[in-house]
Amino acid sequence: MDKEKLNKDLFVPAKKGKDTSEDIRRPSLSYWQDAWIRLRKNAGAIFGIVTLILIGVLSLAGPHFNQYGLDDQDLGHSRMPPRVQGLEEISWLGLNGNKSEIFEAATVEEAKERALSRWTQTDYEYVTFDVISEGNGTENSARVEGNFDVYAEKDMNDIYYWFGTDTLGRDLFTRVWIGTQISLLIALVAAAIDMVVGVAYGGISAYYGGRVDNIMQRIIEILVGIPNLVVVILMIMILEPGILSIIIALTITGWTGMARIVRGQVLKLKNQEFVLASRTLGSSNSRILTKHLIPNTLGMIIINTMFTIPSAIFFEAFLSFIGLGLQAPDASLGTLINDGFKSLQINPHIMIFPAIVISLIMIGFNILADGLRDALDPKMRE
Repeated sequence: MDKEKLNKDLFVPAKKGKDTSEDIRRPSLSYWQDAWIRLRKNAGAIFGIVTLILIGVLSLAGPHFNQYGLDDQDLGHSRMPPRVQGLEEISWLGLNGNKSEIFEAATVEEAKERALSRWTQTDYEYVTFDVISEGNGTENSARVEGNFDVYAEKDMNDIYYWFGTDTLGRDLFTRVWIGTQISLLIALVAAAIDMVVGVAYGGISAYYGGRVDNIMQRIIEILVGIPNLVVVILMIMILEPGILSIIIALTITGWTGMARIVRGQVLKLKNQEFVLASRTLGSSNSRILTKHLIPNTLGMIIINTMFTIPSAIFFEAFLSFIGLGLQAPDASLGTLINDGFKSLQINPHIMIFPAIVISLIMIGFNILADGLRDALDPKMRE
């Protein structure tokens, strides 16, 4: 563009007064406000927050969505497949109350007979078949997909079990959400105790240093040297199985990781100028720890706690799965998965739903912890 054709009125000198020359144009943000802004930009962390909130709400409200209680049994309704009102026509969702399975035999008729014997039927009234292959008379050459309408066969057309029922005829939807309540309760309490004990132990050890630090760290090394699973199993065997015994078992050695992280952070901070200034002004050791050192390690504490919670949930589920956790008739995600594993091939829905819930909880906490780690680290700031 020809410079001579430009209008000189377009160029106006910027006016700057003495009172506005040093104005801060960008809004002032605190550490936590800045961390929240960065966390909101992390799609994975937001997904984790939404997932955990949704599961938390369902764990509290879900048992009240229907009239079935935790221990309401009806052996006539044993192993009912999931059925949701309004979704019966969408067959691929598997929520239409039908049992589906592929049967193989030498002929189509033999495959159909196998289906009837599996479902203890004497006629074809409630069973439909889709022939996949006709077969040529050889073994397992004919393949037939059978669909058995269990609700119609038991005259339960007006009854809906959203997650189906277990072997005793108990509603799985209610039991899954009550089990989620118990699993979350155990994990949150265990993580809170780990956080309190670990932060106090690691902070005191690092701040006083010297012989105190040496002795306290040797204690941690002894505890870490003993396999965690052995300690937990011994505690479960000594104490009566239940929620309290599992929490105690999880917290015996669970705090050591938090203590080491806090110790490392306090060692890095305790000789800095703001701590020296506080000590010079006469602050006590407890005040320096609680008002200056621990708050400056809060980011690492939150992140480590977020990773501790899913670990505690998984450990509780593992103990319940091997029979050392909660005992019947109590329900947790581990006990429900254990019950479903026994009949996985015939009635997979008993295991699938609690497995999905525990998987979502694990994924939600882990990706949220990753997002918090990035948001609370000033080095990650754009």
